[in-house]
Formats: sequence, structure tokens, C-alpha cells
Amino acid sequence: MSLSLPQFLLSILLYAVLFFGIGFIVNMLLKTTWLMAIIYPIITILMIDQRSTLDYITEPGVAFAALGKRLASLAPSDYTVLLMGLVGALISGITIKMLRSRGYTMF
Repeated sequence: MSLSLPQFLLSILLYAVLFFGIGFIVNMLLKTTWLMAIIYPIITILMIDQRSTLDYITEPGVAFAALGKRLASLAPSDYTVLLMGLVGALISGITIKMLRSRGYTMF
């Protein structure tokens, strides 16, 4: 199913803002800088894949093959929306790093 243009643009904005906010809060609370950017691919796989996470341990060959098929079946608009989530997570790390370098000890 393809997205209409307003849905697509809103999805891009929402994913970027959502993962910027989550990344900023996680990085601030755990005193890290890039944690959310590292965890984001795992979160994306959990959102995309319809298999149990335990399947990656018990049946890795089947689970990764199914994940590959699922990733190949995504539309370019899906990739764009997911990429903007990663961009939001990266920008949160950059923001935390800038705030720390400017002397904000809370971050």
C-alpha cells in the first residue's frame, strides 16, 4: 500500500521528531551520546519483522531469510521514512554532544 503525499510528508516529520525526542531523552538520562543511533536498527527490525525475537536465536537461518524478504518487499517511501527516524536519532546525539561541549552539565 502506498502513501499519499500528505501522509508521506507527515510520516517523515513524525519519525524524525519522534526518534529525536526519544534519543535525546535516552542519551540525557543514561549520559550517553550515540546509544539511540546504535539501537535504532534493532528497533527498526522489530517494527518491520513479523517474527518473534526469540526466532533469531533458535532459528537464525529462517529468521534472517524472512527478514531479508521482508526488507526487499518494502517500498522506497518506507525506506525514506525509516531513514528519517535514523536521522532524528543521529541529530539527538549531535545535539547532546553540542550541549555538553558548551558546558551544560545536565546533559
